[in-house]
Amino acid sequence: MKVAVPREIEQGERRVALVPDTARMLVAAGLEVGVEAGAGAAAFIADELYQKAGAAVAGRAGSVLRDADAVLKVQAPRESEISLLKKGAVLISFLQPATQGDIVRSLASHGITAFSLELLPRISRAQSMDALSSQASAAGYKAVLMAADRLGKLFPMMMTAAGTVAPTRVLVMGAGVAGLQAIATARRLGAVVSAYDVRPAVKEEVSSLGATFIELPLETQEGEGGYAREQSEEFLRQQRELIGEHVAKSDVVITTAAVPGRRAPMLVTAEMVRGMRPGSVIVDLAAETGGNVELTQPGKEADVNGVTIIGTRNIPSTMPLTTSQLFARNVANLLLHLVKNGAVSLDFADEITKGACVTHGGEIVNERAKQALSAA
Repeated sequence: MKVAVPREIEQGERRVALVPDTARMLVAAGLEVGVEAGAGAAAFIADELYQKAGAAVAGRAGSVLRDADAVLKVQAPRESEISLLKKGAVLISFLQPATQGDIVRSLASHGITAFSLELLPRISRAQSMDALSSQASAAGYKAVLMAADRLGKLFPMMMTAAGTVAPTRVLVMGAGVAGLQAIATARRLGAVVSAYDVRPAVKEEVSSLGATFIELPLETQEGEGGYAREQSEEFLRQQRELIGEHVAKSDVVITTAAVPGRRAPMLVTAEMVRGMRPGSVIVDLAAETGGNVELTQPGKEADVNGVTIIGTRNIPSTMPLTTSQLFARNVANLLLHLVKNGAVSLDFADEITKGACVTHGGEIVNERAKQALSAA
Protein backbone atom coordinates (compact mmCIF):
# COMPACT_ATOMS: atom_id res chain seq x y z
CA MET A 1 0.00 0.00 0.00
CA LYS A 2 1.40 3.39 -1.06
CA VAL A 3 0.99 6.49 1.10
CA ALA A 4 1.68 9.93 -0.41
CA VAL A 5 2.48 13.20 1.35
CA PRO A 6 2.58 16.20 -1.02
CA ARG A 7 3.92 19.64 -0.20
CA GLU A 8 1.16 21.97 0.99
CA ILE A 9 0.38 24.57 -1.66
CA GLU A 10 -2.14 26.70 0.24
CA GLN A 11 -0.68 30.17 0.77
CA GLY A 12 0.72 30.60 4.28
CA GLU A 13 0.47 26.91 5.19
CA ARG A 14 3.76 25.82 6.75
CA ARG A 15 2.71 22.52 8.30
CA VAL A 16 3.26 19.10 6.79
CA ALA A 17 1.01 16.06 7.21
CA LEU A 18 3.78 13.62 8.11
CA VAL A 19 7.03 14.00 10.04
CA PRO A 20 9.95 11.53 10.04
CA ASP A 21 8.87 9.85 13.29
CA THR A 22 5.40 9.08 11.97
CA ALA A 23 6.79 8.11 8.56
CA ARG A 24 8.91 5.55 10.40
CA MET A 25 5.77 4.33 12.18
CA LEU A 26 3.93 3.77 8.87
CA VAL A 27 6.91 2.05 7.30
CA ALA A 28 7.11 -0.27 10.30
CA ALA A 29 3.45 -1.12 9.68
CA GLY A 30 4.37 -2.35 6.21
CA LEU A 31 3.28 0.74 4.23
CA GLU A 32 5.27 2.35 1.43
CA VAL A 33 5.64 6.08 2.10
CA GLY A 34 6.40 8.71 -0.56
CA VAL A 35 7.03 12.37 0.29
CA GLU A 36 7.29 15.24 -2.17
CA ALA A 37 10.66 17.00 -2.02
CA GLY A 38 10.49 20.06 0.22
CA ALA A 39 7.22 19.01 1.86
CA GLY A 40 8.65 19.58 5.32
CA ALA A 41 10.94 22.51 4.55
CA ALA A 42 8.62 25.21 5.95
CA ALA A 43 8.41 23.19 9.18
CA PHE A 44 12.22 22.92 9.35
CA ILE A 45 12.24 19.23 8.35
CA ALA A 46 14.81 18.27 5.72
CA ASP A 47 14.18 15.67 3.01
CA GLU A 48 17.12 13.63 4.30
CA LEU A 49 15.28 13.01 7.58
CA TYR A 50 12.39 11.42 5.70
CA GLN A 51 14.80 9.22 3.78
CA LYS A 52 16.45 8.08 6.99
CA ALA A 53 12.97 7.17 8.28
CA GLY A 54 12.45 4.88 5.32
CA ALA A 55 10.35 7.14 3.09
CA ALA A 56 11.05 7.81 -0.58
CA VAL A 57 11.41 11.47 -1.63
CA ALA A 58 10.05 12.42 -5.07
CA GLY A 59 10.77 15.58 -7.02
CA ARG A 60 7.18 16.49 -7.91
CA ALA A 61 3.75 16.09 -6.39
CA GLY A 62 2.50 14.10 -9.37
CA SER A 63 5.17 11.51 -8.80
CA VAL A 64 3.79 10.60 -5.38
CA LEU A 65 0.08 11.27 -5.96
CA ARG A 66 -0.70 9.30 -9.13
CA ASP A 67 -0.13 5.83 -7.69
CA ALA A 68 -1.06 6.57 -4.09
CA ASP A 69 -3.59 4.41 -2.28
CA ALA A 70 -3.76 6.99 0.54
CA VAL A 71 -2.92 10.70 0.57
CA LEU A 72 -2.23 12.68 3.73
CA LYS A 73 -2.60 16.47 3.69
CA VAL A 74 -3.16 19.34 6.09
CA GLN A 75 -5.34 21.60 3.94
CA ALA A 76 -8.04 20.50 1.52
CA PRO A 77 -6.61 19.63 -1.91
CA ARG A 78 -6.99 21.89 -4.89
CA GLU A 79 -8.57 20.69 -8.13
CA SER A 80 -5.11 20.31 -9.66
CA GLU A 81 -4.25 17.78 -6.95
CA ILE A 82 -7.57 15.95 -7.04
CA SER A 83 -7.22 15.34 -10.77
CA LEU A 84 -3.98 13.42 -10.11
CA LEU A 85 -5.56 10.98 -7.66
CA LYS A 86 -6.69 7.56 -8.78
CA LYS A 87 -10.26 6.42 -8.29
CA GLY A 88 -10.73 4.75 -4.92
CA ALA A 89 -7.79 6.49 -3.26
CA VAL A 90 -8.20 7.56 0.38
CA LEU A 91 -7.62 11.18 1.37
CA ILE A 92 -7.22 12.40 4.97
CA SER A 93 -7.08 16.15 5.66
CA PHE A 94 -9.00 19.11 6.99
CA LEU A 95 -11.76 19.57 4.41
CA GLN A 96 -14.08 22.19 5.95
CA PRO A 97 -17.17 21.01 4.04
CA ALA A 98 -19.13 24.11 5.07
CA THR A 99 -16.80 26.38 3.08
CA GLN A 100 -15.20 23.97 0.58
CA GLY A 101 -18.30 22.71 -1.20
CA ASP A 102 -16.74 22.63 -4.66
CA ILE A 103 -13.79 20.59 -3.40
CA VAL A 104 -16.04 18.08 -1.64
CA ARG A 105 -18.18 17.65 -4.76
CA SER A 106 -15.05 17.20 -6.89
CA LEU A 107 -13.70 14.54 -4.54
CA ALA A 108 -16.99 12.67 -4.83
CA SER A 109 -17.09 12.91 -8.63
CA HIS A 110 -13.51 11.60 -8.86
CA GLY A 111 -14.40 8.59 -6.72
CA ILE A 112 -12.12 9.58 -3.83
CA THR A 113 -12.84 8.29 -0.32
CA ALA A 114 -12.21 11.44 1.69
CA PHE A 115 -12.02 11.79 5.47
CA SER A 116 -12.43 15.21 7.08
CA LEU A 117 -10.61 15.60 10.38
CA GLU A 118 -13.15 18.17 11.57
CA LEU A 119 -15.84 15.50 11.55
CA LEU A 120 -14.16 12.90 13.75
CA PRO A 121 -16.55 11.89 16.53
CA ARG A 122 -15.52 13.10 19.97
CA ILE A 123 -15.21 9.71 21.63
CA SER A 124 -12.38 8.26 23.71
CA ARG A 125 -11.24 5.89 20.91
CA ALA A 126 -10.72 8.84 18.58
CA GLN A 127 -8.73 11.07 20.93
CA SER A 128 -5.37 10.08 19.47
CA MET A 129 -6.68 11.04 16.00
CA ASP A 130 -8.25 14.36 17.01
CA ALA A 131 -6.27 16.88 14.97
CA LEU A 132 -8.89 19.55 15.55
CA SER A 133 -8.10 19.45 19.28
CA SER A 134 -4.33 19.23 18.94
CA GLN A 135 -4.22 22.24 16.62
CA ALA A 136 -6.74 24.20 18.71
CA SER A 137 -4.61 23.72 21.81
CA ALA A 138 -1.61 25.23 20.02
CA ALA A 139 -3.76 28.10 18.75
CA GLY A 140 -5.07 28.88 22.24
CA TYR A 141 -1.52 29.07 23.56
CA LYS A 142 -0.28 31.30 20.74
CA ALA A 143 -3.31 33.62 20.97
CA VAL A 144 -2.29 34.72 24.45
CA LEU A 145 1.28 35.41 23.33
CA MET A 146 -0.02 37.47 20.41
CA ALA A 147 -2.22 39.48 22.75
CA ALA A 148 0.63 40.05 25.19
CA ASP A 149 2.83 41.23 22.34
CA ARG A 150 0.27 43.85 21.19
CA LEU A 151 -0.97 44.96 24.62
CA GLY A 152 0.58 48.13 25.98
CA LYS A 153 0.88 46.81 29.53
CA LEU A 154 2.33 43.90 31.49
CA PHE A 155 0.29 40.77 32.21
CA PRO A 156 1.30 40.09 35.85
CA MET A 157 0.85 42.27 38.89
CA MET A 158 4.22 43.76 39.82
CA MET A 159 5.21 45.59 42.97
CA THR A 160 8.02 48.04 42.28
CA ALA A 161 9.63 51.03 43.97
CA ALA A 162 7.66 53.18 41.55
CA GLY A 163 4.36 51.65 42.61
CA THR A 164 2.21 48.61 42.01
CA VAL A 165 1.33 47.54 38.47
CA ALA A 166 -2.18 46.09 38.23
CA PRO A 167 -2.52 42.74 36.41
CA THR A 168 -4.06 42.47 32.97
CA ARG A 169 -7.69 41.35 32.87
CA VAL A 170 -8.29 38.64 30.25
CA LEU A 171 -11.67 37.36 29.09
CA VAL A 172 -11.77 34.07 27.20
CA MET A 173 -14.98 33.35 25.31
CA GLY A 174 -15.42 29.65 24.67
CA ALA A 175 -13.90 27.06 27.01
CA GLY A 176 -13.21 24.27 24.58
CA VAL A 177 -9.69 23.00 23.90
CA ALA A 178 -8.41 26.34 22.57
CA GLY A 179 -10.11 28.32 25.30
CA LEU A 180 -8.81 26.17 28.14
CA GLN A 181 -5.27 26.40 26.78
CA ALA A 182 -5.65 30.18 26.48
CA ILE A 183 -6.85 30.35 30.09
CA ALA A 184 -3.91 28.27 31.33
CA THR A 185 -1.39 30.33 29.36
CA ALA A 186 -2.81 33.68 30.48
CA ARG A 187 -2.77 32.49 34.08
CA ARG A 188 0.87 31.39 33.75
CA LEU A 189 1.68 34.91 32.53
CA GLY A 190 0.05 36.34 35.64
CA ALA A 191 -3.22 37.72 34.27
CA VAL A 192 -6.56 37.77 36.07
CA VAL A 193 -8.70 35.56 33.86
CA SER A 194 -12.43 35.08 33.46
CA ALA A 195 -14.15 32.82 30.96
CA TYR A 196 -17.57 32.26 29.48
CA ASP A 197 -19.06 29.26 27.69
CA VAL A 198 -22.61 28.30 26.76
CA ARG A 199 -22.01 24.91 28.42
CA PRO A 200 -22.18 25.22 32.23
CA ALA A 201 -20.55 21.78 32.46
CA VAL A 202 -17.14 23.31 31.74
CA LYS A 203 -17.27 25.52 34.85
CA GLU A 204 -15.24 23.03 36.88
CA GLU A 205 -12.48 22.88 34.26
CA VAL A 206 -12.32 26.68 34.06
CA SER A 207 -12.15 27.00 37.85
CA SER A 208 -9.45 24.33 38.11
CA LEU A 209 -7.21 26.53 35.96
CA GLY A 210 -7.61 29.47 38.33
CA ALA A 211 -10.07 31.46 36.23
CA THR A 212 -13.50 32.81 37.12
CA PHE A 213 -16.41 31.28 35.23
CA ILE A 214 -19.01 33.83 34.13
CA GLU A 215 -22.54 32.50 34.56
CA LEU A 216 -25.32 34.11 32.56
CA PRO A 217 -29.04 33.37 33.05
CA LEU A 218 -29.36 31.55 29.74
CA GLU A 219 -30.35 28.04 28.67
CA THR A 220 -27.50 25.52 28.33
CA GLN A 221 -26.35 25.01 24.75
CA GLU A 222 -24.40 21.75 24.88
CA GLY A 223 -24.64 19.62 21.74
CA GLU A 224 -23.46 16.17 20.69
CA GLY A 225 -20.10 14.88 21.81
CA GLY A 226 -19.45 17.74 24.23
CA TYR A 227 -19.38 20.41 21.51
CA ALA A 228 -21.48 23.54 21.79
CA ARG A 229 -24.48 23.26 19.52
CA GLU A 230 -25.35 25.93 16.99
CA GLN A 231 -27.25 28.72 18.76
CA SER A 232 -30.36 30.53 17.61
CA GLU A 233 -30.13 34.22 16.75
CA GLU A 234 -32.38 35.06 19.73
CA PHE A 235 -30.05 33.21 22.10
CA LEU A 236 -27.01 35.01 20.64
CA ARG A 237 -28.77 38.38 20.99
CA GLN A 238 -29.46 37.78 24.68
CA GLN A 239 -25.94 36.49 25.19
CA ARG A 240 -24.39 39.60 23.65
CA GLU A 241 -26.50 41.88 25.85
CA LEU A 242 -25.37 40.12 29.02
CA ILE A 243 -21.70 39.64 28.16
CA GLY A 244 -21.14 43.22 26.99
CA GLU A 245 -20.21 44.62 30.42
CA HIS A 246 -17.60 41.88 30.91
CA VAL A 247 -16.04 42.71 27.53
CA ALA A 248 -15.87 46.40 28.43
CA LYS A 249 -13.92 45.67 31.64
CA SER A 250 -11.32 43.49 29.92
CA ASP A 251 -7.89 44.46 28.62
CA VAL A 252 -7.72 41.34 26.43
CA VAL A 253 -10.55 39.32 24.90
CA ILE A 254 -9.83 35.99 23.23
CA THR A 255 -12.71 34.44 21.31
CA THR A 256 -12.59 30.74 20.50
CA ALA A 257 -16.22 29.74 19.92
CA ALA A 258 -16.78 27.34 17.04
CA VAL A 259 -19.29 24.72 15.97
CA PRO A 260 -17.55 22.08 13.80
CA GLY A 261 -18.66 22.27 10.19
CA ARG A 262 -20.54 25.57 10.70
CA ARG A 263 -19.87 29.28 10.49
CA ALA A 264 -18.53 30.71 13.75
CA PRO A 265 -21.15 32.42 15.95
CA MET A 266 -20.87 36.18 16.30
CA LEU A 267 -20.31 37.00 19.99
CA VAL A 268 -18.78 40.49 20.11
CA THR A 269 -20.61 43.30 18.34
CA ALA A 270 -19.13 46.49 16.93
CA GLU A 271 -20.78 48.39 19.79
CA MET A 272 -19.06 46.14 22.36
CA VAL A 273 -15.68 46.72 20.71
CA ARG A 274 -16.18 50.47 20.82
CA GLY A 275 -16.99 50.17 24.53
CA MET A 276 -13.52 48.78 25.32
CA ARG A 277 -10.67 50.97 26.53
CA PRO A 278 -8.14 52.19 23.92
CA GLY A 279 -5.10 49.93 24.01
CA SER A 280 -7.18 46.78 24.55
CA VAL A 281 -6.64 43.75 22.33
CA ILE A 282 -9.00 41.16 20.86
CA VAL A 283 -7.71 37.91 19.32
CA ASP A 284 -10.39 36.21 17.22
CA LEU A 285 -9.43 32.56 16.85
CA ALA A 286 -12.55 31.95 14.77
CA ALA A 287 -11.44 34.33 12.00
CA GLU A 288 -10.94 31.34 9.69
CA THR A 289 -14.66 30.50 9.75
CA GLY A 290 -16.17 33.98 9.75
CA GLY A 291 -15.10 35.28 13.15
CA ASN A 292 -16.70 35.69 16.57
CA VAL A 293 -16.21 39.47 16.41
CA GLU A 294 -18.32 41.63 14.13
CA LEU A 295 -15.39 43.87 13.13
CA THR A 296 -12.81 41.12 12.58
CA GLN A 297 -11.03 41.32 9.23
CA PRO A 298 -9.92 37.73 8.50
CA GLY A 299 -6.20 37.57 7.84
CA LYS A 300 -5.60 41.13 9.06
CA GLU A 301 -5.33 43.33 12.12
CA ALA A 302 -7.90 46.08 12.57
CA ASP A 303 -7.76 49.18 14.76
CA VAL A 304 -11.10 50.41 16.10
CA ASN A 305 -10.77 53.53 18.23
CA GLY A 306 -7.48 52.21 19.64
CA VAL A 307 -8.70 48.64 20.15
CA THR A 308 -6.64 46.12 18.18
CA ILE A 309 -8.57 43.19 16.66
CA ILE A 310 -6.29 40.37 15.51
CA GLY A 311 -7.87 38.20 12.84
CA THR A 312 -4.84 36.11 11.93
CA ARG A 313 -5.78 33.03 9.93
CA ASN A 314 -4.31 29.60 10.56
CA ILE A 315 -2.51 30.36 13.80
CA PRO A 316 -1.27 26.75 14.21
CA SER A 317 0.79 27.25 11.08
CA THR A 318 2.85 29.94 12.86
CA MET A 319 4.33 27.12 15.00
CA PRO A 320 4.88 24.60 12.17
CA LEU A 321 7.34 22.21 13.77
CA THR A 322 5.30 21.43 16.87
CA THR A 323 1.92 21.54 15.16
CA SER A 324 3.18 19.29 12.34
CA GLN A 325 4.40 16.76 14.90
CA LEU A 326 1.00 16.74 16.60
CA PHE A 327 -0.96 16.67 13.35
CA ALA A 328 1.16 13.90 11.87
CA ARG A 329 0.56 11.65 14.85
CA ASN A 330 -3.19 12.29 14.65
CA VAL A 331 -3.31 11.52 10.92
CA ALA A 332 -1.09 8.44 11.15
CA ASN A 333 -3.31 7.02 13.90
CA LEU A 334 -6.42 7.55 11.78
CA LEU A 335 -4.78 5.96 8.72
CA LEU A 336 -3.68 2.92 10.69
CA HIS A 337 -7.21 2.64 12.04
CA LEU A 338 -8.41 2.30 8.43
CA VAL A 339 -5.73 -0.21 7.42
CA LYS A 340 -5.89 -3.94 8.01
CA ASN A 341 -3.13 -6.33 6.91
CA GLY A 342 -1.37 -3.67 4.87
CA ALA A 343 -4.43 -2.50 2.88
CA VAL A 344 -7.31 -0.08 3.36
CA SER A 345 -10.30 -1.88 4.88
CA LEU A 346 -13.28 0.37 5.54
CA ASP A 347 -15.82 -0.67 8.14
CA PHE A 348 -18.70 1.79 7.99
CA ALA A 349 -20.25 0.17 11.04
CA ASP A 350 -17.36 1.71 12.97
CA GLU A 351 -18.24 5.08 14.51
CA ILE A 352 -14.90 6.68 13.64
CA THR A 353 -14.86 5.56 10.01
CA LYS A 354 -18.49 6.49 9.41
CA GLY A 355 -18.31 9.79 11.28
CA ALA A 356 -15.24 11.20 9.51
CA CYS A 357 -15.89 9.91 5.98
CA VAL A 358 -17.27 12.65 3.70
CA THR A 359 -17.16 11.08 0.22
CA HIS A 360 -17.13 7.44 -0.86
CA GLY A 361 -18.15 5.51 -3.97
CA GLY A 362 -18.78 8.68 -5.96
CA GLU A 363 -21.17 10.19 -3.41
CA ILE A 364 -21.19 12.58 -0.45
CA VAL A 365 -22.02 10.19 2.39
CA ASN A 366 -21.72 12.32 5.53
CA GLU A 367 -24.99 13.81 6.78
CA ARG A 368 -23.33 16.73 8.56
CA ALA A 369 -21.40 17.58 5.40
CA LYS A 370 -24.60 17.37 3.33
CA GLN A 371 -26.34 19.77 5.71
CA ALA A 372 -23.39 22.18 5.63
CA LEU A 373 -23.30 22.11 1.83
CA SER A 374 -27.04 22.65 1.49
CA ALA A 375 -26.89 25.59 3.92
CA ALA A 376 -23.88 27.20 2.19
